[in-house]
Amino acid sequence: MLNFLIFGPPGSGKGTQSVKLAEKFNLAHLSTGDMLRAEIAAETELGRKVSSIMAKGELVPDEVVIEMIAGKIDRAENVAGFLFDGFPRTVEQTVALEKMLNDRKMKIDSMLVLDVEHDELVKRLVGRAELSGRPDDKDTVVIENRIAVYRGKTEPIISYCRERGIYQPVNGMGSIEEIFDRLSVHVSRLAN
Repeated sequence: MLNFLIFGPPGSGKGTQSVKLAEKFNLAHLSTGDMLRAEIAAETELGRKVSSIMAKGELVPDEVVIEMIAGKIDRAENVAGFLFDGFPRTVEQTVALEKMLNDRKMKIDSMLVLDVEHDELVKRLVGRAELSGRPDDKDTVVIENRIAVYRGKTEPIISYCRERGIYQPVNGMGSIEEIFDRLSVHVSRLAN
């Protein structure tokens, strides 16, 4: 099983690219945001626990997210691996994810990082707000804060993964198809 982390700041296109990569390479796309919303909608025990945490405006604890991901991995069938989108967000979460994967005789094979110029990120997010009506993408102050949070909290994972030899930067500028082709080259290299 191959396991990929896909990273990039808000607006880098990781969600769009994740869906395409998962389909092309038969990977289970694990988006923690989608998974949390699905647990809440299904009113599972985990969903109820998560809902009460999120209702208070608090972050879902790492161990709960890891438990949710482990359940998805354990139930997955007929996939070539997993593509992690939106998790981990900190070095501590990366360590916890590695431990959980190691317990299953798996590992993180590559961290794909979409590099996108700052002005392009802002332009994409504002454009996405117009198309999807996402309120968090309309306000440039909010956009700048989200990018700053990514840089401060999430980017340190890059150094951690670089030390392990699994960091792979990918040019995230250009059309969706051009970026997808670049990502596909890296995934194909490990898949074959």
